[in-house]
Amino acid sequence: MARLARSLDQRQDHYDVIVVGSGYGGGVAASRLARAGKRVAVLERGREFLTGEFPTRFPDLRNELQVRGRRMNMGRETALYDVRLGDDMHVLVGCGLGGGSLVNAGVALEPDPRVFADEVWPGQMAQDDFLAEGFRRARRWLRPASDPKAAEHLKFKALSAAARAVGAEPIAPTVVVSFEENINVAGIAQPACTRCGDCCGGCNVGAKNTVALTYLPDAARHGAHLFTEAMVRSLARRRDGLWQVRIRRLDGTNGDASEIALTAEMVILAAGTLGSTEILLRSAAEGLPLSPQLGERFSANGDIIAFGYGANMPVNAIGTGYPPRIELEGCVGACVSGQVELRNATDLAQELTVQEGVLPSALAPILPVLFMPNGRLLGAVQSLINGVYKGPFSRLQTFFAVSHDTSTGRLVLDGDRVTVSWPGARDEPVYQRLDAILSKLVEEVGGKYVKNPLSGTLMGHQPATAHPLGGCAMGRDRTEGVVNHKGQVFDGRKDAGANDVYPGLYVMDGAAIPRSLGVNPLLTITALAERAMLHMAQDFGLSFHDEAVPVATPASPSAPGLLAQA
Repeated sequence: MARLARSLDQRQDHYDVIVVGSGYGGGVAASRLARAGKRVAVLERGREFLTGEFPTRFPDLRNELQVRGRRMNMGRETALYDVRLGDDMHVLVGCGLGGGSLVNAGVALEPDPRVFADEVWPGQMAQDDFLAEGFRRARRWLRPASDPKAAEHLKFKALSAAARAVGAEPIAPTVVVSFEENINVAGIAQPACTRCGDCCGGCNVGAKNTVALTYLPDAARHGAHLFTEAMVRSLARRRDGLWQVRIRRLDGTNGDASEIALTAEMVILAAGTLGSTEILLRSAAEGLPLSPQLGERFSANGDIIAFGYGANMPVNAIGTGYPPRIELEGCVGACVSGQVELRNATDLAQELTVQEGVLPSALAPILPVLFMPNGRLLGAVQSLINGVYKGPFSRLQTFFAVSHDTSTGRLVLDGDRVTVSWPGARDEPVYQRLDAILSKLVEEVGGKYVKNPLSGTLMGHQPATAHPLGGCAMGRDRTEGVVNHKGQVFDGRKDAGANDVYPGLYVMDGAAIPRSLGVNPLLTITALAERAMLHMAQDFGLSFHDEAVPVATPASPSAPGLLAQA
């Protein structure tokens, strides 16, 4: 198996560009700058998971779980699923080479135009066509598509029946999944989706168009050095103008974790909303003057994950894995095959989207236990005995819903780690709207709405999100935001102008988004990064294109590193 990542022992002390994080924004930056001939290093906190290495059993999944909170600190720091427990809100993110793309649902949608018409965005966003081009490039590389067999899946049919309660018909959204065998733009031969439903557990087929199978192989092929188990602690601006990046090694080399430092003319923070904000908060605490807006405008993207238990029809919403752990009469489908859109022409905040989802196969053995707190679901005991692919859990509906919140949360340091401070989060109007709609959908098919099966446990009653945004939000100047419309970080020194930026310091991920999007954010994050790179090319006279570069021998999803050796 040829990997993309190399050992930190092979690092150089200095690079032209250091990209921190390897999700959508980091992947775009690494690919484009490597194509421009820059010496690029990508630093990822997590590990590399090749196709076929994602957890397939619950013990494996449990070993890939890290949970951090004031009262809990469990799991290794490089585990795949990163859960942050907060007093006001919980956050779930991915940790690995490819970032959140490894374990998200893969839904790729463009926000309503009214989102970008909001005056919270810098005015320059509307002064060129780079955002539209960014979306075009994002689609070219991530290739979102609707499942041509979506309407055949039982979970789609169950959603269709439930949607009668709100007078709507489901549609098949576009997801970053290859439903046909192909050679992708990076030169990887991807097989067709088997519709096993394990998108959120990690695709062991190789059909999901993750950053690890698109932008990152392209970056490595053009000379970028990719490093894993490298946790960036903070940044400092040296007197000679270089950026110094402090890194904590998590690879176990030399015994306990040790710290190293690299330098670069340019640093691009793309460690995700939590990661990028955390790094800048630490850097500010160590003396880097930044905008007073750092940490502000956190949004959960009006996000909720909920369940309908006991539907009067089969749903098939638990993944079967690959290779399949069980043969079902009908395939499960991709994690999301259908969604219901509730539009409001006069009030954007009232709009919401409800998607049917799938729980990963590795969770199957433990699902009955998760639904048993407080004796809530009697059928859970039966499923412990008979399994979850028949009986009550075969009729379990999983819902992913996105809408709009007020984006008034804050990210703050609690000790050494970032946490969400949002005392009024659970009272956000969006959650009442979502509860009302989801209750109607579930009741229409005879089920019972379960907002959170773990309420009353360590999870408490706080809302949770898998779509954190903000913290390093865009603004017109440093009094309104942390970065400008290009992602450049505002200079916070007292003698600097309000629009002055630090040379060579950028944020290119969900942290820069100043408000909720109302749709799954992956496509927008990618498009904004592509837009930022177009501006960077213009500002620095760089030359790169985004067309496919032919390969003599395509690589397989289980050996993407072969492209770097071609």
